[in-house]
Amino acid sequence: MKAAVLKKISNISELKINLTIEDLPIPTVESDETLIRVKCASLNHRDLWITKGLYAGIKLPVVLGSDCSGIVEKTGSNTNNFKVGDEVIINPSFNWGDNESHQSKDFKILGLPDNGTLAEFVKVKSKYVFPKPAHLTFQEAAALPLAGLTAYRALFTRARILSQENLLITGIGGGVATFALLFAVTAQVNSYVTSASSEKIHQAVELGAKAGVLYTQPDWDQNLLNIVKDGFDVIIDGTGGNVFNKCINVIKPGGRLVTYGATLGNSPELEVRKIFWKQLNILGSTMGSDKDFQNMYDFVCKHKIKPVVDSTFTLDNIHLAFEKMNLSSQLGKIVITIT
Repeated sequence: MKAAVLKKISNISELKINLTIEDLPIPTVESDETLIRVKCASLNHRDLWITKGLYAGIKLPVVLGSDCSGIVEKTGSNTNNFKVGDEVIINPSFNWGDNESHQSKDFKILGLPDNGTLAEFVKVKSKYVFPKPAHLTFQEAAALPLAGLTAYRALFTRARILSQENLLITGIGGGVATFALLFAVTAQVNSYVTSASSEKIHQAVELGAKAGVLYTQPDWDQNLLNIVKDGFDVIIDGTGGNVFNKCINVIKPGGRLVTYGATLGNSPELEVRKIFWKQLNILGSTMGSDKDFQNMYDFVCKHKIKPVVDSTFTLDNIHLAFEKMNLSSQLGKIVITIT
């Protein structure tokens, strides 16, 4: 089978040398596993961070990719939920454990250390296989799992957001932020965004956001308060850095600030006094439990939510897809067609 194999971490300019398309053996399935012929996969920032060496526990070589849609090629002897030919997706959040509040020490994500979905075939435990939502194309379905799960847990499990509350989503454009907007609009939440791009703000408004501001402006937090004078009940932030401090400025007293990432690194000079004086709830969120995935899946199917696909690339042009993600020019998901 063809697969994109990462052999060495590097900067993006050297990715063509260190991420190569190779022929690998088709995985052999155990009794509790399912082999899937991958139709489409999608990229996440996790994949980009791994190529740059900015992720914990990197073991090479590895086939990256956490998301896919595809067709069941073979099932293990103890798998009764699916048959050959079924159209499916994967929950890439493995071994969460029994505690809904946090993942277990055995938790891992598909695509490191286990070989992932940027290949013609992938095998997983059968309990992590779900029917492809009938209203989605293979491209749309491949965009859903990791980012959809992360956004759903951040919004509904951690923030417990309610209809008509005011929500701020920072850095609209990435997969998680875009799903958070789609889910929040569906739940009748008053949603606002930030971006470095006026075009992305325009696209977000077309998707249902009330308004947005450019975070490239030094007073963007005050600009938000000019729009939503009382501040925000909930903020979903995946950027960290100085943005996190600005979020503390615009959140209501008693508000919930959910952090699921830190693309800008740690927050310098964190204003702790504002956190305790405003009685804020700072909530960390990573991926999601098996229950979260099932709830997200049901929510998407019930409301016929369609992921935003920004662009598609072939497996042979995987380097171009990574280059696009590195520029943060997308709004929505970057999808890779495999077979």
